Amino acid sequence: MISFQSLLKKYDYQLPESFIAQQPAAPRDHAKLLVFRKFAKNEAFNKFYNLPNYLPANSVLVFNHTRVLPARFSVLKNTGGSAEILFVEKNKKFLKTLCNKKLPANQTVRLLQNPNYKFLVAGKQNRHYLLKPLFAMEKWLPVLNKFGKMPLPPYIKHSSLNEKQKRDKYQTVFARSGKSIAAPTASLHFTKRLMQNLKQKGIAVKFVRLDVGLGTFAPLQEGQVRQGRLHREFYSIDPVTAAYLNKAKETGRPIIAVGTTVTRTLESAVRAGRLSKLSGETSLFIQEGYEFQFVRGLITNFHVPRSSLLMLVSAFAGRKNIFRLYRKAMEKDFKFFSFGDSMLILP
Repeated sequence: MISFQSLLKKYDYQLPESFIAQQPAAPRDHAKLLVFRKFAKNEAFNKFYNLPNYLPANSVLVFNHTRVLPARFSVLKNTGGSAEILFVEKNKKFLKTLCNKKLPANQTVRLLQNPNYKFLVAGKQNRHYLLKPLFAMEKWLPVLNKFGKMPLPPYIKHSSLNEKQKRDKYQTVFARSGKSIAAPTASLHFTKRLMQNLKQKGIAVKFVRLDVGLGTFAPLQEGQVRQGRLHREFYSIDPVTAAYLNKAKETGRPIIAVGTTVTRTLESAVRAGRLSKLSGETSLFIQEGYEFQFVRGLITNFHVPRSSLLMLVSAFAGRKNIFRLYRKAMEKDFKFFSFGDSMLILP
């Protein structure tokens, strides 16, 4: 059995920092597009707004309509110093968070922008701080939406976007509901105009939900590889949507997943070729050798080295193909990661 470090090495590559997108293309759909056909093993290069020209007839595009929370906020400690918090999730009593500084247990911290909102540092759970709001828990999400900042990935260090622009650009144009702390980035390239063009060309558009968790940024752990499971994320598919997609699959229409989150949602829900487990938590870890049951095509960004996302696209298109395409993308000055350019992978 291959060692953990040897496995990571297979999915490693060198990327100069200049290739990491610090802000999205403007307009969104002017990002670059690489189109790869697996069986023909050929590729084309274009702009994302020309995506409809490459999609097979009668395709169904499936999107993740989750909404990204402005999950970063700052608190004041009793010492007068401040700390930056990343909200991860909540239960009935506590907020599960990460912090860039040490927080004293059993002491109170206050929201930097409005000290009337206080939290008790109730303890730690592994590396997470448990904060107990000293106000009604139902007020928490409105407070976060008012005072929080968008949780841009740590590799976006030099963005010129102000906070208002980040709230707009790090959110899909069709975001509805959800509690994600990272964007479904393959969908960030779509504009309302492009969505309309898809429908005019007879491309069906459907939506599912997967709330993207912190694990999308976290380094892959040896235990995850050993167990073959990733971090848990909540997903749901409306029964009407599932019925439509099942019928489309039965009649041979190509199901194109927009992003790895949609891929994991559909592949988590499928049983015997049909979407049937329509909600729950998924920890599905897709690696090379996985047999895709529902997804036929994939729209995706260019992913971080040594990551589960890179492993997923390698399982879909072949690792050697992906690394060859990544080299070609660099030659053509494509930008990588969350705000970067895009790839369409077809049979």
